[in-house]
Amino acid sequence: MYECPNCGGNLIFDIPSQQLACGYCQTRLDPYSYEKDHDAVVTDTYDATIFTCPQCGGEILSAQNEATGWCSFCGAHTILDSRISKEKRPDYLIPFRVTKDDCKKAYGKMMQHAYFAPKELRDPQWIDNFRGIYMPYWVYMITQQGHSVLKGKRVHHQGNYTITDHYDLHSDMNNYYKGLSFDASASFADNISESIAPFDVRGMRAFTPSLLCGFYADTADVPPEIYAADAMDIANDNTLQQMNKVPQFKGISVSKPADTNAANRALCTRCTQTDNAMFPVWFMAYRNKDRVAYATVNGQTGKVAADLPVDTKKYVLGSLLLAVPLFLIFNLLFTVVPSVTLVIASLLAAITAVIDVIELGALSRKEKLFDDKGLQFQKGGMINNTVRSKRSPKFVGSTYIMILFFVVAATLVFPIVSLTPSILILPVFIATLVATITGFVLQRKTSQRGKIPGFLGSAIAVVLACVILVLHPVSDLFYYGGVILSAIAIFLTLLGIIREYNALATRPLPQFNRTGGDDRA
Repeated sequence: MYECPNCGGNLIFDIPSQQLACGYCQTRLDPYSYEKDHDAVVTDTYDATIFTCPQCGGEILSAQNEATGWCSFCGAHTILDSRISKEKRPDYLIPFRVTKDDCKKAYGKMMQHAYFAPKELRDPQWIDNFRGIYMPYWVYMITQQGHSVLKGKRVHHQGNYTITDHYDLHSDMNNYYKGLSFDASASFADNISESIAPFDVRGMRAFTPSLLCGFYADTADVPPEIYAADAMDIANDNTLQQMNKVPQFKGISVSKPADTNAANRALCTRCTQTDNAMFPVWFMAYRNKDRVAYATVNGQTGKVAADLPVDTKKYVLGSLLLAVPLFLIFNLLFTVVPSVTLVIASLLAAITAVIDVIELGALSRKEKLFDDKGLQFQKGGMINNTVRSKRSPKFVGSTYIMILFFVVAATLVFPIVSLTPSILILPVFIATLVATITGFVLQRKTSQRGKIPGFLGSAIAVVLACVILVLHPVSDLFYYGGVILSAIAIFLTLLGIIREYNALATRPLPQFNRTGGDDRA
């Protein structure tokens, strides 16, 4: 605990003044001039209190010995276990520039447009739970120095001929990229850190523990090798973009080598320095049963990113309020025969089934950690210091192309549907069949396994429409009955889409590879 030298009160880092401040006697101190007795000699470590959540095992550290009674990672209101530890001193730190009041205002401004978000996310008492946390980052220094040879081409026309000129482009590289940063915590999802990026590394200051006063910090548990290749890849892409602007290469398209290692060799790209830094983040967790959503604000720039689930009741009510006037307007402007109405309903059912399957595909990718290298590493996704490259099965991507083809084909023949509605039902049926098969395959690979799939209702509606159109009954009641059942099926599929969207917009309760309980047991 950092004590005021005048009155003994607790010191905290005051964001507006960028100094240590005492809440009792209003003393202001320079963080670098203030030294605790055991900080008089600078070492590679510093004293910290480690707080561990007994439910998820998440750990957070502080320069003080007090913590609020809830976990930032799983949102549980619990008494955190604590212990004293010596932590490795990071190289740099960007101090908080955005105050908590500014953070809440920025978040509130974003929530003005989140019409269907749960009411708890707008509750001022809940918003007050934002906590200032320093997140660990790896900061890379990338250099490109040496002689580079790249391939290029220029296409021009001469008469009826198209001529392509190929070049070997020689250049002397003398570039450097300082400050390419990636989060070094497995508990801090990559998509969250990317959403509130960038941080201005010109604001980095040498680390001193007193800057943590009044805030918390996460620990670096992902090695720097995980993101070094990504940093070099970013440098390569930017260099190639700049080369296309060089006057000597005007009109020539510079080609990037397909292999990453080849690109590094061609551009003389090397990672020459890696620093461990802490960047400021305002962090809030929203817990709903077995899911958790995070809201984050960049503590330097004020940029906001948040997981925003949908309140099903709000969405259904809003949809009904919009659907009723649209129905009345279309009823006045258009007149269609019963068979056409049934085909249109089946087309809408097919579209909702496709959307539901696409959501399942995105959910499968997210739950397999395709986009989070740090968490892949924590889950054992390392082979020879390289994160395993995990991609969705190729047949899934091909299926989406097939679905899109059939839907587009169906739309193109829509003008003649009033003459021969049965023409449209065939591509609709095929698209729905492909979507249904793909949906069952994908659902088995997600947390939605075992639940009634949303796309199933729409699939049944399309099959029913096909049967009615093939039998071609005389009575219009069969057609209108099919339309009503299709509308019900579409509604059930939309509920499934909302359920899957909420699974995408939230996260399972975290379980870290640390000492802790299991809320899901």
